[in-house]
Formats: sequence, structure tokens, C-alpha cells
Amino acid sequence: MSDNEAEFREFVGAQMDSLRGLAYLTCGDWQVAEDAVLSALARLYVKWGRVENHDSYARTAVVRAAIDETRRPWWRREQSHSHAMPDMAAPDVIPHADDRMHLREALLQVPVKHRAVLVLRFLEGLSVPQTAAALRCPEGTVKAYTSRGLETLRRILGVDISLDERTEARHEAV
Repeated sequence: MSDNEAEFREFVGAQMDSLRGLAYLTCGDWQVAEDAVLSALARLYVKWGRVENHDSYARTAVVRAAIDETRRPWWRREQSHSHAMPDMAAPDVIPHADDRMHLREALLQVPVKHRAVLVLRFLEGLSVPQTAAALRCPEGTVKAYTSRGLETLRRILGVDISLDERTEARHEAV
């Protein structure tokens, strides 16, 4: 086994779960997320020796692959018709799980590109320039998608917080 192959295996072992989570948050389907991660890793494997920043390349490729999967026409997607799994998940007894589920459902209603920006900015912690580089778009587009995506989330969740209310709440907390 070559050094590059060993490095790649170590990278996949360390990053697989976070890449899978990133893809899931981008597309909203675990099977599609898995496909997106595997196709991105396959592309990374071929370019492993030429890529300088493996983390950044992998994140970018995973987000793009997840977006591409959501663009595929419905008749080209594989559909599972198994009755082995229930339609609704059992309620989670862990505190705040209900809030996370509502947020996840709301996030899935946000347009795909806006969702990708929100996931990269707020869940992956990337800056505006890093997000713009990952999605190969201008920084202004990232800012606009962030604003529109957050506005969509607020509308879906029924949250209406004005700037004055946020400032007041911040001052009360201090």
C-alpha cells in the first residue's frame, strides 16, 4: 500500500461521519447523502496527490454532489419501497430533540442553494469568503443566500424577531 493510499484511508476514516452529516443537511436524505459522499471521495482519491487542502476539497465536492443529486429528475432517483421501516420516527425523549427535528424539517424546506450556504456558514463554521470559494460563487451571492435562507427559516418556523427585539434581549441578558 502506498503512502498516498494510506493517507487517503486515514482521511476517510476521520472525516466520513462529518462529510455524511454535511451531505445530509444539504440534501435531506441519508441515502442521497451517502451517494454524494462516496462520489466526492472517489473524485478526491483520483486527485489525492494534486489536491493541497483535502478537507476543503472534500467539503466542496460533497456539497456540490448533494446539490446535484437533488437536481436529478425524480424518475432517475432510486426509490425504496420497503415496508420494513416505519414512515414516522418514534418520538425522541431527549430534551430539545423536538426543537432539532423542527429545525431540520424547516431546513429541508429552504431552497437547496440557500440551504447549502446556511449549512456551510452556520454548521460547518465557514466564513463568507470560505463559503464563496467552496461553492464557487461571489461573496455577495453567499450574503444574499444567507439572508434569504434565514428569512425563509424564520417564516417557516414562525419566528419574527426585529433588530430592536434582538438588541433588547441581548441587553436584558447582560
